[in-house]
Amino acid sequence: MSQDRGDLGEQTLSKIAEVALNSQVDEAESLNVDLRTDPLKLVQGELESVAIEGQGIVVQQELRMEAIQLQTNAVAINPLSAVLGKIELTRPTEASAEIVLTATDIDRAFNSDYIRQKMQGLKIPVDGKPVTINFLKVDFDIPENGKISLNAEIFVRETGELKQVAFTAVPKVSSDRQQVLLENIEFPESQADSQELTSPLLAQMRDLLNLQNFELQGMDLRLEKIQAEAGKLTMVGSALIEEFPSEK
Repeated sequence: MSQDRGDLGEQTLSKIAEVALNSQVDEAESLNVDLRTDPLKLVQGELESVAIEGQGIVVQQELRMEAIQLQTNAVAINPLSAVLGKIELTRPTEASAEIVLTATDIDRAFNSDYIRQKMQGLKIPVDGKPVTINFLKVDFDIPENGKISLNAEIFVRETGELKQVAFTAVPKVSSDRQQVLLENIEFPESQADSQELTSPLLAQMRDLLNLQNFELQGMDLRLEKIQAEAGKLTMVGSALIEEFPSEK
């Protein structure tokens, strides 16, 4: 009997958590919460663990996550709030985190209306002279393990020229563990001015992969490592969860 009540409590709280999380994201193909506890621990204000798994998640900036996984150990909660159907943390909890992004989704984000608008009318110095450029199309790819590539078509307003620029780079975790930096950048020898023309792309890539774009309400993500495999990026780290998302 007590086991049945425990299962019912787990199912009810898990469903409440799922509804709350779904209300916080722009899109979600699936978003599941598996909350583990038993009646005695729940009365004492403890959850044994919480696992969150999502696919096709968009939090902001039109950047889709192929998958996100969060896994906690014991979680301290307010037992009275739990009885009323609300998960209220009494202290922050740590969780392991893994986020998978596909090359296709990053490419789509670069060409979304939101980012395309930010990449128009940019003024940059080329050969010591300021020029105004529009990015017409960006192609992002992860062609091999350890490297990403960006190719772009740029319109130079002052000259009316169309230019093709490209580079490859190695993604690394920033020192503050909140961003993905690009190192070992290589440009084709035939594109002498690629470095100047692609500086906005580097900045946009850094903004796009800022961890704040993947954080849910009450969550602070930190990266430990990033793996670039053909077709996808996997970011592994931790999350400090200070409050559990509430339904909007």
